[in-house]
Amino acid sequence: MAPTAPRESLSAASRTSTPTKPATLSDYAGLSHPPNAKRQTRVIPRTIKVEDGSDGAVPGFLHLPQSHQALTSNDTAAILLSGAGGGVVGPSSIYLSLAEKLGSLPTPIPALRLDYRYPARNKYCVRDVLAAMQWLEDEYQLRKFVLVGWSFGGAPVFTVGGMDQRVVGCATVASQTAETEGIRQLAPRPLLLLHGTGDRTLSYSCSERLFQMYGAKGDRSLKLFDKDDHALTRNCAEAGNEIGEFIMRCVGVNVGDEEKQLLQKTLVGDREKVDLMRNGGDLRWDESVR
Repeated sequence: MAPTAPRESLSAASRTSTPTKPATLSDYAGLSHPPNAKRQTRVIPRTIKVEDGSDGAVPGFLHLPQSHQALTSNDTAAILLSGAGGGVVGPSSIYLSLAEKLGSLPTPIPALRLDYRYPARNKYCVRDVLAAMQWLEDEYQLRKFVLVGWSFGGAPVFTVGGMDQRVVGCATVASQTAETEGIRQLAPRPLLLLHGTGDRTLSYSCSERLFQMYGAKGDRSLKLFDKDDHALTRNCAEAGNEIGEFIMRCVGVNVGDEEKQLLQKTLVGDREKVDLMRNGGDLRWDESVR
């Protein structure tokens, strides 16, 4: 039997089932910090209100610097969004590691690992992201945002990025193309696209198409990882560094030797990264590392 061709969408309309009940913080016990971290950030688990119904609350983990004074050094945060299963650790646990590193930089960048109430249903996921942005602004005076999404996560990233000027940059790993028309309104704000050419879940042609949709008038970058899979398991360390440096440039933080050394630290081992994805909800439903 011939292998199934990679799809271009993991949105709910392209599959038969969706979650019937949003996840809660209790579903993610033990996932505040990476396994090998020295816990240099304050992690605040929070259920964020979303004012659109009885299930109007979405869980997330906010990484902040230990010092409150350091928090005032910039007014920008990163929001890290997973795929069609939701979840809070990201592809190959990149988000779990990256959020800790961003929050502990010499000039720290707050990072929110945000779940979805109804994964793969973009209209609800967009409201989750907008609610999180408003919460970060109201509670921490964070007024600008860099959005990062994996797989289906490209849909809310580009929908929100295209409509809200508070978004100062967007990055995706193995993004789908469905429901991403907002990317046409993103330029000249920076764009980073990462994808594995061996991805059997969503073809790397999705990222090539998004690169073209963005247009030639802005700051765009596309990096393809030869023969790597949907979660970039072979190149997750390099991918995490690329995303980290991209976020720093969007925020205006210097990417010097100290910052590069911090980004290169291994906070999640190779044997842990996929198990943590399962524990963190990132491999529910149609999501995959293949």
